[in-house]
Amino acid sequence: MASSKGQSSAAYPSSARFSDSECYPAYSASLKCLEIYYTDKSKCQEHFDVYKECKKKEREARLERNRSRSLFS
Repeated sequence: MASSKGQSSAAYPSSARFSDSECYPAYSASLKCLEIYYTDKSKCQEHFDVYKECKKKEREARLERNRSRSLFS
């Protein structure tokens, strides 16, 4: 079986590691904020919103890639 070491992206984007996601920094920042302000999650709302928006854009891009692919080509 071929190894994908050294390649910058997986053959199938859905199989890529989460840590390779463009949203990983926003995800990490929101978790770090929760660790600091675990008693008041409202202080992390800005981090949550940034992460949510990033995931939305990532999902839209994935759906667009899938739309452009033909099942029979």
